[in-house]
Amino acid sequence: MKPVLLVIAHGSRDPRHAATVHALVRRVRSLRPDVRVETGFLEFNLPSVQGVLESLAAEGVRDVVALPLLLTRAFHAKSDIPAVLRDAPPRLRIRQAEVLGPSPLLLSALERRLYEAGLTPADKSSTGVVLASAGSTDPEAIAVIADIAREWRHTGWCAVRPAFASAALPRTEDAVRELRALGCARVAVAPYVLAPGFLPDRIARGAVEADVLADVLGPAPEVARVLLRRYDAASSARVLLPVSA
Repeated sequence: MKPVLLVIAHGSRDPRHAATVHALVRRVRSLRPDVRVETGFLEFNLPSVQGVLESLAAEGVRDVVALPLLLTRAFHAKSDIPAVLRDAPPRLRIRQAEVLGPSPLLLSALERRLYEAGLTPADKSSTGVVLASAGSTDPEAIAVIADIAREWRHTGWCAVRPAFASAALPRTEDAVRELRALGCARVAVAPYVLAPGFLPDRIARGAVEADVLADVLGPAPEVARVLLRRYDAASSARVLLPVSA
């Protein structure tokens, strides 16, 4: 049998967060009906990751791919998710998949959201884009966002600048003003976040001077496809996550 895919989301007090996660999981299930997909949250929402793992073990499940629903490999992917998985029931064989980003599919999803917000491909050369992420204290995660912005610029946009809702600079509003000063005819803000919540709302407030604000990535088909690619890669890996005995 194929390993169970356990999608691990952070969780939020904002009900839009869990609703968006569940919408994405439904899309994943529709693409791969042969794979059992479960959802667990680190905090704020149920079911918890630990609760899902215990239920799977009680059913007799053996193999699980745990996939962090994250766009960068920062603290959650490096520390607290592995810690939760190490406390899983010992009968489970768990592989932790890579985070979703970076991926060309996610760039396609970002462009999808910008076009849904009113831009067209003909607007690219005159439009500056703010790639607005949640932010992180992890230098690796910040460097990844900067690399994505540089890569995206080469697809035809007037300019692309990274911005962060927390923990790092510049803020969204500062990046919007910078693109204005560069002479871009219009400025768009593309939230590089998966679900609504506190920090995405902060991004939206920082976009008030922009011409276009795209929606979060959410259940975009490209996000579901990259999620399944991470699952397939982890399923075929030979290295298991060490769990407690």
